[in-house]
Amino acid sequence: MILSMTGFGHSKTEYNGKVIRVEIKSLNARSTEIRCKLPNSYRDREMDLRKRVIDALQRGKLDLTITVDGFSDEENAFINADAFRKYFRELNMLREELNITEGDILQSVLRIPNVIGQNEDMADEEEWKLVEKTVDLAITSIKKFRADEGLVLKADLIERIKAIEQNLKSIEPFEIARLDRIKDRLKKNMDEFVVKQQVDQNRYEQEILYYIEKLDINEEKVRLGQHCIYFMEELDHIEDQKGRKLSFIAQEIGREINTIGAKAQDSDIQQFVVMMKDELEKLKEQLANIL
Repeated sequence: MILSMTGFGHSKTEYNGKVIRVEIKSLNARSTEIRCKLPNSYRDREMDLRKRVIDALQRGKLDLTITVDGFSDEENAFINADAFRKYFRELNMLREELNITEGDILQSVLRIPNVIGQNEDMADEEEWKLVEKTVDLAITSIKKFRADEGLVLKADLIERIKAIEQNLKSIEPFEIARLDRIKDRLKKNMDEFVVKQQVDQNRYEQEILYYIEKLDINEEKVRLGQHCIYFMEELDHIEDQKGRKLSFIAQEIGREINTIGAKAQDSDIQQFVVMMKDELEKLKEQLANIL
């Protein structure tokens, strides 16, 4: 199964008049990173939450956000008296200094962050179990997102590999003519050399065969075809984490394409090499987003 590293999942639940919302976002990354935004009442369990999410999602740049709404009960509200006095005193001094007669200082002070707040007790065991369940539901949600994205990625990867295979087949008609041209050119050059120098005939033939073998691309074509088949087989394996393995196969595909391009010395074949390189680059871009 192909899974995307990009995803989004969310869930929510209620507990004692509070609404607990969980959101998980994921972006592609070479390693695993996680950032948590939690209410103070859950901070003591942050490491548990981090491990829970990382174990489930494995790789990517992860963001876990938990918000709790419903701390509006009067019994939970408080006024930070020290902060209120400090801000009120300083604002009043500024008003007198600047001779400002308009404006309600009291309302201004109350709007300053941390002057009015809500008491957040640490979550009890019952609430914590509910939080864990809600996080698990968000994980299930993002996993489905990743799987759906993976289907789209898989279809694109198959298209790229098939395009490379098609371009590889398109080289065949030009290969025989290319080798004939190489033989003729080598023979002509060697014949001119033989006229001027006394050369052993066996040595002469060996040199021609040597250069023809060096320019032969049959082995590279066979290996490239095998790498493409291997890539397609890996796409259908049931394991989840295969992005790195597919990237290694793509590197081997690129190596064979480059060698064919270097050996070919033929403008027609070079055109297909360029097209294969283009498809390979598009494939690599997609592989960067696969788990």
